[in-house]
Amino acid sequence: MHTGCMNADQPIHDATCGAAPTRRSTGAWPFVLGCALLGTIGIFVKNAHADPLTVTWFRCAFGLLVLTGWVALRRQTRLLRLTRTTGPWVLVAGSLMVLSWALFFSAIERMSVGVAIVLFHFQPMWVLVLGALLLKEPIGRRRIGAVSVAMVGLVLATGIAEHPAGDVPQGYWLGVAFCLVGAFCMACVTIIARHLRDLPAGILAWWQCAIGTLTVWIWPMRHGWPGLGVSWLWLAGLGIIHTGLAYTLIYIGMARLNTGRIALFQFVYPAVGVFIDWLCFAQHLSRLQLMGIALMAAAIWFAERARATARTRPAGARPNGLNRT
Repeated sequence: MHTGCMNADQPIHDATCGAAPTRRSTGAWPFVLGCALLGTIGIFVKNAHADPLTVTWFRCAFGLLVLTGWVALRRQTRLLRLTRTTGPWVLVAGSLMVLSWALFFSAIERMSVGVAIVLFHFQPMWVLVLGALLLKEPIGRRRIGAVSVAMVGLVLATGIAEHPAGDVPQGYWLGVAFCLVGAFCMACVTIIARHLRDLPAGILAWWQCAIGTLTVWIWPMRHGWPGLGVSWLWLAGLGIIHTGLAYTLIYIGMARLNTGRIALFQFVYPAVGVFIDWLCFAQHLSRLQLMGIALMAAAIWFAERARATARTRPAGARPNGLNRT
């Protein structure tokens, strides 16, 4: 049961009703910043000149080193010990994250990277569905509409609408299945992270990197390591910036946001990625791509404006008989 001032995204340990808006507001900035950092990952991957699974291992390994130092600095090493309550969830989340990466890499062997990215970002819809089914969080019609518009914007931003595929290559539909299952795995990680909101953000990210380091190392061992030099610096950046820092920020935000806002803010990642392609790799943005980015931004702004209006409305007031969104 919820009282009049409680809702699904308010942590149990908040002492007053006034504490929830502050936590939700401060959660948005870390999450958006983390997603924006992930959007720059292409710069590091292209300059590392390593195969995808080798890049994944280095990302996990360097991220593990950074997060170990962070946890030690905060004197939270005791929290790395898995308990009967948190242990299964932490291990499942880490395993699902690694599985989602493997499915994505398998998918891009069967289809274009652009198509794979679009399909992989079906994740926000999975997040909304899982949030409603498992966390009993309400999904207002405005929020559903905003996410739908953002997904249309994402499709336009990738440029796929201007380059329709001809004959479907062999294995294409298997790649589609890999993307949708991988997106589902990522959505499950998001839900688990919210379930473990009382666990410090760095702990969950540490275990994620630890599982990836222990399971993916066999790939570079069998296929060779990149040569020492600049490549290692770019790979280190992937671990330090795009794993250690970015995922810590994202998990901090997840603990303070409901699934509806998480689903919308995740579109910051592909939007920044498209912008980086234009800025650093001279990938020309067409009018449709710019329109797609504008749609994504407008959807996020609309949902945030609706949320702010609902929060400032007098208690008991409901516009047009609609539930809160």
